[in-house]
Amino acid sequence: MELVRGLHNLRPRHRGCVATIGNFDGVHAGHQAILKRLRTHSDRLGLPGCVVIFEPQPREYFSPQSAPPRLTRLRDKLVLLARQGVDRVLCLAFNRRLRELSAEEFVQQVLVDGLGVKHLEVGDDFRFGCDRSGDFAFLLESGKRHGFTVEAANTVADSGERVSSTRLRQVLADGDFDLAERLLGRPFSITGRVMHGQKLGRTLGAPTANVQLKRLHAPLQGVYRVSAEVDGEAHKGVANIGTRPTVEGDGRPHLEVHLLDFAGDLYGKRMTVTFHEKIRDEQRFDSLDSLQQAIQADFATARALWGL
Repeated sequence: MELVRGLHNLRPRHRGCVATIGNFDGVHAGHQAILKRLRTHSDRLGLPGCVVIFEPQPREYFSPQSAPPRLTRLRDKLVLLARQGVDRVLCLAFNRRLRELSAEEFVQQVLVDGLGVKHLEVGDDFRFGCDRSGDFAFLLESGKRHGFTVEAANTVADSGERVSSTRLRQVLADGDFDLAERLLGRPFSITGRVMHGQKLGRTLGAPTANVQLKRLHAPLQGVYRVSAEVDGEAHKGVANIGTRPTVEGDGRPHLEVHLLDFAGDLYGKRMTVTFHEKIRDEQRFDSLDSLQQAIQADFATARALWGL
């Protein structure tokens, strides 16, 4: 899969494709249905399938502090899109210049001049352009003028409810990982590099791997039974994800993972943490002694849940 960062990096060879546009946060079952349709039209027309995404996501640009938590970072999203058979991703920087494009300018600069789109697959509630003035009807009319077809993606439902990133965030917040797996088509996981942290866990007799999140907000909060994959090997563990209210921190979410019955150096390695079950909410303790006792209780609970 080819990644193109910005309109300025599009070349004549990139013109002529079928495309879809969106955040694709989580690349869940609803997104996967759109991508399946994209592949169908790609095969029919003999053209590459292109996904147009934005960084940051629009709501993160307009209101970063209140934007919904990311389900997937850009790197993970690209891996998931590649697994769905996407040929090309055009990643547009969502900035003032892009925000101020009218709907007509977006169609002309991105879809027509940039990509030479022959078919466009979007949700029927898709809005774009300055003040979100462009909609599905506008795209249909634009397609007639510029020579591309437009199709509305069918809504994917589970138990009568639409599968969406918003619903998935709520399901994760509720700790329903079985339903999350059904909506995603895979278990929910977070991948990041193990970084040096405060090393407080080591002093508390609970060494943890500090996994880089690169998020302003995390989709989970609390202590969980997890499995972790490092260097192709799976390990059973317990993880805390949150702002660590007992110790003075930076106010950002952190993911700390303790691997049960493991001894080794994890610094610098990429770890994929899969969440299976919530043990408790994150809480503030009055002392480090109380925190240490709670951590050991969490380890015992995780061991019992793992059957160790």
